[in-house]
Amino acid sequence: MGHEKHLEKMNQTVTFWLVRKLIVGLLCICSTAATFAQTATVSGVVKDDTGEPVIGAGVLVKGTTLGTITDIDGHFSFRADDLNGVLVVSFVGMETQEIPMKGKGTFDIVLKSSNTLLEEVQVVAYGAQKKVTLTGSISSVNTDELLKVPTASIGNMLSGVLSGVSSIQSSGQPGGDDPDVFIRGISTLNTMNAKPLYLVDGVERSFFQIDPNEVENITILKDASSTAVFGVRGANGVIIVTTKRGKEGKAKINASFSYGIQTPTRMPEFVNSYDYATFLNEAYTNDGKDPKFTPEAVEAFRTHSNPIIYPDTDWMELLFKSSAPQTQGNVNISGGTERVRYFISMGMLDQKGFFKNHDTRYDANFNFNRYNYRANLDIDFTKTTLVAINMGGRVEKRNFPRSGDDINQLFRRIYWATPFSGPGIVDGKWIKGNSQYLPVGLSDGLGNIYGRGYGSKTTNVVNLDLALTQKLDFVTKGLQFKIKVAYNSGYDHTKERATSIESYQPWYRKDVTWMEHPAGSDPNEVVYIQDGEAGLISYAESFGKSRDWYAEASFNYNRTFGYHNVGALLLYNQSKTYYPGSYTSIPYGYVGLVARATYDYKHRYMIDANMGYNGSENFAEGKRFGFFPSVSVGWGISEEKFWEPIKSVISYLKIRASVGTVGNDNCQGRRFLYLPSAWGIWNGYFSSMQDYQGYNFGTTNNTFLNVAREMSSSSPDVTWETAVKYNIGFDAKFCKDKIGLNVDLFKENRKDILISNVNMIQSPTAVRPSYINYGRVKNHGYEVTLSYSDKIGEDFSFTISPSVSYAKNKVLEYSELKRKDKLVKADSYMGRKLGLTEDRVVSPDWTYSTGHAIGARHGYVFFGLYEEGVTEEAYRNAYGTDIPQQLVPDLKNGDAVYVDLDGDGLILEEYDQIYSEITDNPKYVFSLNFDFRYKNFDFTMLWTGADQVNRILQGPYRNPFGESHRSALMQWVYDNSWSEDNPSGHLPRLTFTNEKQNRANSDLWYQDARYIRLKNLEIGYTLRNKSWLPKTTNMRFYLNGTNLLTFTPFDANDPENTGGGSGFRYPLMRVVNLGLKVNF
Repeated sequence: MGHEKHLEKMNQTVTFWLVRKLIVGLLCICSTAATFAQTATVSGVVKDDTGEPVIGAGVLVKGTTLGTITDIDGHFSFRADDLNGVLVVSFVGMETQEIPMKGKGTFDIVLKSSNTLLEEVQVVAYGAQKKVTLTGSISSVNTDELLKVPTASIGNMLSGVLSGVSSIQSSGQPGGDDPDVFIRGISTLNTMNAKPLYLVDGVERSFFQIDPNEVENITILKDASSTAVFGVRGANGVIIVTTKRGKEGKAKINASFSYGIQTPTRMPEFVNSYDYATFLNEAYTNDGKDPKFTPEAVEAFRTHSNPIIYPDTDWMELLFKSSAPQTQGNVNISGGTERVRYFISMGMLDQKGFFKNHDTRYDANFNFNRYNYRANLDIDFTKTTLVAINMGGRVEKRNFPRSGDDINQLFRRIYWATPFSGPGIVDGKWIKGNSQYLPVGLSDGLGNIYGRGYGSKTTNVVNLDLALTQKLDFVTKGLQFKIKVAYNSGYDHTKERATSIESYQPWYRKDVTWMEHPAGSDPNEVVYIQDGEAGLISYAESFGKSRDWYAEASFNYNRTFGYHNVGALLLYNQSKTYYPGSYTSIPYGYVGLVARATYDYKHRYMIDANMGYNGSENFAEGKRFGFFPSVSVGWGISEEKFWEPIKSVISYLKIRASVGTVGNDNCQGRRFLYLPSAWGIWNGYFSSMQDYQGYNFGTTNNTFLNVAREMSSSSPDVTWETAVKYNIGFDAKFCKDKIGLNVDLFKENRKDILISNVNMIQSPTAVRPSYINYGRVKNHGYEVTLSYSDKIGEDFSFTISPSVSYAKNKVLEYSELKRKDKLVKADSYMGRKLGLTEDRVVSPDWTYSTGHAIGARHGYVFFGLYEEGVTEEAYRNAYGTDIPQQLVPDLKNGDAVYVDLDGDGLILEEYDQIYSEITDNPKYVFSLNFDFRYKNFDFTMLWTGADQVNRILQGPYRNPFGESHRSALMQWVYDNSWSEDNPSGHLPRLTFTNEKQNRANSDLWYQDARYIRLKNLEIGYTLRNKSWLPKTTNMRFYLNGTNLLTFTPFDANDPENTGGGSGFRYPLMRVVNLGLKVNF
């Protein structure tokens, strides 16, 4: 066998040699003729780092057109003006060299292989491809970059690392901090339908809770040429996670452990009891009403003379710790023989919450424990048969407090707590405030969490893959057949341990008239009256499960014919998921056919054609399957002969373009949209004229009968939404590959978006709404990534890499009722914006979401805070007319004033509210990455940022004392509200009479949330070749952190927290982490 293999290899070599000889010979003839007239001979030989001659390498005198290419033996010879220049020697896949001639005419040159070009392989859909031949828009990151971020969820590690990807984290809750990830912004009308497809080792799975030590790399597929093969699921991009595999060689063991401290990036601050009381009294006084708090109470708040009856409690300090620990550990081993290779990993994460535990009977904190495991095994049963077996999974345990409301409302209740609602825990007793002495705001901070019990949820996830690859070289060289099956299973067990606890209310003894008192007792003594009793801890449990399988079979073909590289893929796949969210007893599934053909010539001319043919159960027969094609082309222009003169400056340049169609069948989890209308029987009852169900006979009969009600309406013609994506870009390297530049321009037109037709149904018909293909959205933008890598001396190297992404969408069609045309004055706000020269009746397009960004805000235009006499003149100067009639008849100093958009003299919700262009999703996302290495030291730093993004302030920001005027007052609102003592405040004055005016939706409440953040920082030191360490053992110590510094104009909350507008979420966390990693 060895002899036959040797003969075969010789035959291939001779054939390849003859072809190259013919081509190079022709090129040499041309080159010799061009250089015949020169006066000095330059000659030599070019070899690679293995000693083999390099055929066709370019040899050029820098700054001139003088030069040639090497022949079949690697030799070159040409004539030059003199021997004082610099030779530039280059060849695709090798590092370019510049060699000063210094009067020398003969050279022996060795070119080193460049892994960044020919050898580097990139994961793509259903396979891998050399980076140099890629024509689609793809980004990737390896595990080394991920491990620099000490967060629990891998999704949060993507922030700022990959261009075109936005990772939006809204909570820092242990085990609940998974972000929302979007690729190239949002292109559909509902953000829930805009999530990308997640694949782990080629199978649809969530990747957020995978141990990052198991991950080899993460790849982002962005354009249609990369995602069209996924058909109805590829419209929002694809994230491919590839786990590590073993390599032939001795066993390598990696062990790591880290300990970190979590602290909130920013916690809301609230005013104390004295400021609250004075501010609330001021609000009532402003409205001509009596103050709520008596002078005695205000004075007691100021002096803290009676902290039990008149408490001043900082609930943030009472309920929360300043920090919480986080520990991570992993041990993995990899290696193998020529026939068997393996990777085995075990990891753990322990993430504590930062709640203080006041009830010593149990732990009611938010805690998260995760144990990951993975075993990837590759077995070569024969030289042509490979079997790959993957087994991975995790066990999770989440501990959480039981709340009086839904757990998502826990922080809402805490932030509502007023500082005087109770002193908290005093001598082991829960003391609540007494409404006898404090008539407002007794929302206790402990009431929704203390003494209510706790819950725990255990989750077990198992993933199994089995793949068989059979080489079919006996049919034709380069052909492979592959079959793969995968099975995923999940099981969770939730335990609820409910209880109760007694509380106490403080009273002056003299006011406790229903009890007898000891003789001589002090009537002003504070006594506690018990309410309730400590209860037993009850037990309840619930279970959940999930299960799905995936199967694929494919033929894959890759072969090289001289300089011609050809590839093809034909794949069939099918999946089924059990226990879905709706119609849980009916599994849902997908079936599809994938085809791909690739070709490149000398890595110079490339074309890639893809096709996905997929079906979805959501649609009726005849509309279930769709054809999704794409094509992309690339031109390695730097490999052209005419590029040689500038190759020393621009060493590599590839231009690429793609166009294709992809789909999306997600309709907010709804299924079987085509089914006939469904009806249900509803029990009749009557509680009040506002609360009843069913029907009755007569005018005084309160007996309501059962009623049949239509639950859904049929949509037999619906199908998937379709996106046509365009992408053009280039990849370039400069100055001996030290500088890299990647640029992409993209555009997407999405149509037939599934939306409800509720706005199209006339009210008297009582027809239930259904889903129709009606919406249209346009999205476009660009991505730019620059990198500069260099080395100073032998010990210091560095890389600096900035990137910026821009994405902007626009709603082109939406189901909206049209308003009557409106007369717009030429000098009005809209008249000027529309460029009117005279009063005109126009369509009120500014009042529609159509034509604006997805998620655009809708509200009045804020002119300023009212100042009698001054505002009237300023408005007249701005618009040539008096202040329009506002939402309330009587403005006071410090009230909000809004602009009359159409100039009719009235502020009306119908025509005077306009859509903004800034939303929760930033248009610009940028990053700046630094990587420095000096001897055994390494230092990395990542800055991220966003621009043209805002948060709409609601809840405690807009309603200072809450809807019922009895909730906590934020310090930020107190500091920024207008008052006679604070005329520079930019928020309206505190008033209840004019609340309608001051709290209305307007751009006053659009808070600029742009930011620059030190996202990650890591410093490490590696010990190598130490006498006291075993041979080949490395030990690395590191200190890293995430969310370390933030610069933003939004000083009321964390700018990345999408709950920042209301502040009702677990805060984002800053983590500082110390770790050790040992390799041996």
